[in-house]
Amino acid sequence: MHKSVIAAAIAVVGFSSAALADGVTVGVSWSNFQEERWKTDEAAIKAALEAAGASYVSADAQSSSAKQLADVESLIAQGVDALIILAQDSAAIGPAVDAADAEGIPVVGYDRLIEDSRAFYLTFDNVEVGRMQARAVLAAQPSGNYVMIKGSPTDPNADFLRGGQQEVLQAAIDSGAITIVDEAYTDGWLPANAQRNMEQILTAADNNVDAVVASNDGTAGGVVAALTAQGMEGIPVSGQDGDHAALNRVASGTQTVSVWKDARELGRAAGEIAVQLAEGGGDLMAVDDHISWTSPAGTEMTAMFLAPMPITADNLTAVTDAGWITVDALCQGVSNGPAPCN
Repeated sequence: MHKSVIAAAIAVVGFSSAALADGVTVGVSWSNFQEERWKTDEAAIKAALEAAGASYVSADAQSSSAKQLADVESLIAQGVDALIILAQDSAAIGPAVDAADAEGIPVVGYDRLIEDSRAFYLTFDNVEVGRMQARAVLAAQPSGNYVMIKGSPTDPNADFLRGGQQEVLQAAIDSGAITIVDEAYTDGWLPANAQRNMEQILTAADNNVDAVVASNDGTAGGVVAALTAQGMEGIPVSGQDGDHAALNRVASGTQTVSVWKDARELGRAAGEIAVQLAEGGGDLMAVDDHISWTSPAGTEMTAMFLAPMPITADNLTAVTDAGWITVDALCQGVSNGPAPCN
């Protein structure tokens, strides 16, 4: 991965000519709505499209890659001018890109890599997210037995995150300070699957676990549930997305970090890029502030990467100051906690 290029690609596209988007319809294919954050993304996309004078239609694949292909065909049949796709399975989404390309409809691969140079890739720097997760857990627990709870095996982000985590932990592994006792993918990123994996790992390790690097807030929630059942709540656990429940766990001390990827910015950028592509004949290179990026598999992509921010007990006021969560929601059930919960 071109790390220096990624690091330089912290930008949000600006689209100022709302009048150009009159009559434009953007279709969004969601993998699922089971996680809190996608509704935030959707609201931001809708707002960006409305500001540009464009219309929004969508479909929910309900965690089915087969249904997602049918959903994309349906959106194409409805006459959309651009597509935003949150891929359920990056390896299975290819026919959807083929169908869109056949109709001259540009595609934005939203937050998950679609390994196809015809799709514009928009996400946060997920390798850096992994580094941030591992840094926070390592700072809280610099020695002992670690468990790695990874994301879905069908989502390339899972391995991007795991790669970033390994970069940070490698020196401590080499020195013998920490030992990775087990790791597991989480099918569908589902908290219940993460909880089951963690329960099995705890049983196999006889609860001899000192820290857990979990790859998002949903999996972190499953991990914390498994730890709590064993009276182990409070050991370092990572996550990402800034889910409200996770931020409350950070305030209460049962989660160490949630790497905040402001979905409002990502959704806004996606809406603006989709409109720009629809009005620009699908020319990916014409998107403002794009970069050229080579995927780990060697695919040359046109992309944009936004900057994440780790949220710990030391900077919880960042999310309340930004209006991401209210103080009441953040501090529910927390007394004498970190600011602003004190």
